[in-house]
Amino acid sequence: MSGPREGEGVRRNRRPQQLLLAFLGSLVLDSDCPPLSTRVFLHVLGDLGVAEAAARATLARMTRKGMLERTQEGRTARYGLTPAAEKLLRQAKERVNSPRPFTHADGEWTLLSYSMPESRRDLRHQIRARLAWAGFGGLRDGLWIAPGRVDIAEVFAGEQFAEVTGVADAFLAAPMSGTDVSALLRKAWDIEAIRAEHESFIAAWRSDRGRKGRWIPRLTLLGADWLQLLRTDPGLPASHLPGDWPAPDSAELYRERFDELEPHASAWLRELLQSDAGRR
Repeated sequence: MSGPREGEGVRRNRRPQQLLLAFLGSLVLDSDCPPLSTRVFLHVLGDLGVAEAAARATLARMTRKGMLERTQEGRTARYGLTPAAEKLLRQAKERVNSPRPFTHADGEWTLLSYSMPESRRDLRHQIRARLAWAGFGGLRDGLWIAPGRVDIAEVFAGEQFAEVTGVADAFLAAPMSGTDVSALLRKAWDIEAIRAEHESFIAAWRSDRGRKGRWIPRLTLLGADWLQLLRTDPGLPASHLPGDWPAPDSAELYRERFDELEPHASAWLRELLQSDAGRR
């Protein structure tokens, strides 16, 4: 099977798990799909350039993490979303589908301070990933800032984060008169890197217009790129950004490409499932 073709959002090496989560969130979550066989996953990931060994390892790893539930039908292994995975993907989908995902009220900021022992590197990594998705940038060690009002309880929902609530303090804040907010934001975020991500996304997916076929791979790549952009751009207030900031163009383009690709990809997935059922 061939990998992604030039122009189909090719900008970075995407990990198989990123692709799998984009596929599950776009086409499987809240659909009438039964648990998918290993063959279906190998077909989808293979068409995205993922080797069979890496695809199988990703399925096994996501099963161990409690994201997928594995069942056996004779010689066929099938995988379905666990309740925890469904909850996580639905939470992400709210922001993915937002018409204005990069917009927050000007003047409101959430400050978060926490301390975690260096010995808990595994948890520290998970915390940082959660904070980045929630729009936080690091001002200095242990102090994070995010635009708007962030629900900290939702950020740290889950048993694995239970100990964080005892070592974290959060405040809703507003800058005092004389504070150079623009300079402060550049300490917490690389503004030019965020712009570059938007420009790369726009260049890649504008070139996707007019293409036909490869619906599932293209929709999956679109989803993976969009999730990466949402992790990168916290949605800083427009008053502190250049007037030609590209975020609105990215949001409009994502919705346009998704609306075109999703019906075709869903139909293609139904055909793939019918073909797979015939091989039982």
